[in-house]
Amino acid sequence: MAVIFYSPASPYSAKVRMAAVACGIAVESKTVDTNAEPAELLAANPLGKIPAMVTDDGEGIFDSRVIMQYLNRLSGSALFPRNAQKRLEAERLEALADGICDCLLAHVYERRFRPEDMVYQPWLDKQWSKVVRALDELNASPPKLTKKPHGGQIALRATIAYLDLRFEGKWERGRSKLTRWTKRFDERFPDLAALTSRA
Repeated sequence: MAVIFYSPASPYSAKVRMAAVACGIAVESKTVDTNAEPAELLAANPLGKIPAMVTDDGEGIFDSRVIMQYLNRLSGSALFPRNAQKRLEAERLEALADGICDCLLAHVYERRFRPEDMVYQPWLDKQWSKVVRALDELNASPPKLTKKPHGGQIALRATIAYLDLRFEGKWERGRSKLTRWTKRFDERFPDLAALTSRA
């Protein structure tokens, strides 16, 4: 059975674990401490980053978007539509969701790894401004929920879970359409919602 190395708080990990379920692909999920750089993680990804996947054949695959594309091919396009325009829309949504997470993690790491007196507030403000713009755009035009979730929708749900985990109460105001979208996603796909980020 394929293995996904992950961290419960990682939105990128949540995304690929949700995607595997959506594709009907059985995987074993193993939590890892990236700071400890365990040998099995480094064997799968020499960068020591998560998520990392080891296929049934023992091949390491890393970077969440690469894993998503692998799962899509393995499942016969269960994650991304075959129609070129619809696929582009799904991929663009995934890129936007991942980009929000990149900004959020930059924000978290700045505070986590620097002494308080060395935290650079203009950098934090810059990252948050990017998040705000993206969330406002998503709230103005939430993605339509389809019968089966595509990779972009899954990525967005994982991103919102991370916002709830690390920035609860700081992003929701004025974004009722996006919060309603999240609720509808969870009602329609409860098995996927159960895999979102946890502390």
